[in-house]
Amino acid sequence: MSVVLFIPPFTQLNTPYPATAYIKGFLNTQGIESFQADLGLQVAARILSKAGLEAVFSSTYVNGKAVAPDVVSERISQLKEQYIQYVDPVVRFLQGKNQTFANQIVNGILPDAQRTQDDTDLEFSFGSLGITDKAKYLATRFLEDLEYFIGLHVDEHFGFTRYAERLGRSANSFDNLYAALQQEPTFTDALLFSEIDKLELPPNTELILLTVPFPGNLYSAFRIAQHAKKRVPNAKIALGGGFANTELRSVSDPRVFEFIDFITLDDGEAPILQLIHNIRDNKFDTFKRSFFCESNEVRYVNNSLIPDFKQNQLGTPDYSDLKLDDYMSLITLANPMHKLWSDGRWNKLTMAHGCYWGKCTFCDISLDYIGIYEPATAKLLCDRVETLIAATGETGFHFVDEAAPPSLMKAFALEVLRRKLVITWWANIRFERNFTDDLCQLLAASGCIAVSGGLEVASDRLLKLIDKGVTVAQVAQVTRSFTEAGILVHAYLMYGYPTQTVQETVDSLEMTRQLFESGVIQSGFWHQFALTAHAPIAKKPEEYGVKIKETKHQFALNDLEFTDKTGIDHSIFSAGLKHSLYNYMHGVGFEIPLQDWFDFKTPKTTIRRDYIANLLNAPEELKLSSQKQLIFIGNAPKFETKLVQKKGREFEVSELVFLTKNAEIRIRADFEILQLLAEICSFAADFFVSGKKYMLSDAALLAEKSDLNFTELAKTKPYVLTKKAGLLLV
Repeated sequence: MSVVLFIPPFTQLNTPYPATAYIKGFLNTQGIESFQADLGLQVAARILSKAGLEAVFSSTYVNGKAVAPDVVSERISQLKEQYIQYVDPVVRFLQGKNQTFANQIVNGILPDAQRTQDDTDLEFSFGSLGITDKAKYLATRFLEDLEYFIGLHVDEHFGFTRYAERLGRSANSFDNLYAALQQEPTFTDALLFSEIDKLELPPNTELILLTVPFPGNLYSAFRIAQHAKKRVPNAKIALGGGFANTELRSVSDPRVFEFIDFITLDDGEAPILQLIHNIRDNKFDTFKRSFFCESNEVRYVNNSLIPDFKQNQLGTPDYSDLKLDDYMSLITLANPMHKLWSDGRWNKLTMAHGCYWGKCTFCDISLDYIGIYEPATAKLLCDRVETLIAATGETGFHFVDEAAPPSLMKAFALEVLRRKLVITWWANIRFERNFTDDLCQLLAASGCIAVSGGLEVASDRLLKLIDKGVTVAQVAQVTRSFTEAGILVHAYLMYGYPTQTVQETVDSLEMTRQLFESGVIQSGFWHQFALTAHAPIAKKPEEYGVKIKETKHQFALNDLEFTDKTGIDHSIFSAGLKHSLYNYMHGVGFEIPLQDWFDFKTPKTTIRRDYIANLLNAPEELKLSSQKQLIFIGNAPKFETKLVQKKGREFEVSELVFLTKNAEIRIRADFEILQLLAEICSFAADFFVSGKKYMLSDAALLAEKSDLNFTELAKTKPYVLTKKAGLLLV
């Protein structure tokens, strides 16, 4: 038999969503043939072509109803010949196949209907030599024009990163989605069906798997299933992914199973393998974490006796079959950190299953995908990295963990350096104190360029209530460590947490403003608190001053309606928070009074204007734990002696000289100290050859032999300079 895996429209255009690659990699370990396709990319490629746009502009109806044009869409319509003319070269440029076209793009060759940003703003964002990124930004605006026009005039559900999201978001009832599926296929649906028909599916296809990571994939997943039932009538269809794991855990409407046969929850490997066994044996009597319909009644079988697979049993993600050269690098915002989500083709990996912290009260920690923590090993991760580089030719990696563990990030960085791999990677983290200056320097040396993490509400009272395990001071110091190591920082920000006051919202904005102004955070995103059914707050709402409104559901259930005892309508802050953040991300607007961002009266902040600056000026506390490892990532030093004159006398002075990539560091001290530092560097560097760890306790014993105290030595200028040369304590 063969298994077919589909990514439904639409997730992102720059890189494939990794779920199907993960499952295909696992199926490889089981000797099961499979084929995968990113139907979102394929449909987008059909639309973003000369023939596709000709079809777009010849259609001016949404669901049979004429739509009156607005100023923007009217301008797009008037310039349609230019959009049709340039769409193919724009797409090729965004695919990295037509780079010389960048010069024409920045010179203004493309039509631009939605914005009137002047050249001075673009020069500020990209400089005079950032031609490629500037061109990507302008080309992305070109696509956004088309997205807007299609959504208004051709397909009301349309969006390049989400499709019919309204039908999937908080869909407690299946009614609206079911009704939409009974209607004639939309413009986008027709292209989707055409792309499925064009695929040469294996003749022995018996199982079709649909991943639904987001609400914006749900409608199209059901459309795929609807069409596949006609195309491959004997195949079973299963749906899984992030949306199912969080929202479909109590589905009870049998109409759902007119389109699909199974819904699997949480880790997909064991449930899918059980389905395959059932199909092979033609005996559907054993399931693993699966919903199905029997005698018009929805049933769920957990079957915890069937074990899940460990990290080392999952195999390496397999991106074969996907049209990797057709993905498009986009820049939606002129911000170096923010663009990582849409610019570049990243291989996606996870360092660990679940979250090592697993305590945040707003998070779905009761679900297995967060609650069950199992890390991989650094060796296994690097093996997968090398396999993916060989298979895809890409050396960029995005670790999509809930929160990557610092200890494993350290081990991974050391293994990358030991193998002399040249990669670029970024990850999601917690801003915890284990991210010291030295660890951040190590991560940067291994190729880490960015981290994203939850600052959430910049209030120590609320951070404690969230059980985040961090403080504002800690976040400031950790983000400083990352930034000084050259690692970009993105902060997830939250407003409207239960019991949050208006004053705390304003103070949180001031904290955020200061963090951006200090340059320790480069990017961020505000989102309003949403109460989910699987979070600790939902289990004990009275402890958080929350009253949950009773919700009837037969389909999806995740976001819960609730009232907060404060009675505050937090949504009124949305526009001001996002507007201010947009400016801060572009390095402007710091001097604007906070109340000016809002169109209603707000209290003045109680946070001193130098609060974050004072936190950042505090030196990192020197923690010399004997359990920490010394490593040396620089070039071996050499001794030199010099003759110097002082007060008419000549002296011989010893120096320890380190040659770095862009400078030379000379350390002058007593010979015994220099010799000790050189020996420590040598022992610490040997780890990358022999694998033997050189601990701080070893260095302390070595210092004692020279009648030196390592703790005192660590406070001196020679040691600080040796750190700059590459001696790190991790």
